[in-house]
Amino acid sequence: MNLGPTELIIILVIVIVLFGVGRVSRIGGELGSAVANFRKGLQDGAKKEETPSEDKA
Repeated sequence: MNLGPTELIIILVIVIVLFGVGRVSRIGGELGSAVANFRKGLQDGAKKEETPSEDKA
């Protein structure tokens, strides 16, 4: 199942016709911020693992 550039353009045109340009750009922005937050969460998790935990004696 290979999608070439022609198929991707057709899919993009269909999505724009169905949802409209404004809504597609808003969805893209929300998706971008979600990915950024996900990456930030991964980095925060990695930082927590690097710090040594204190032993409670």
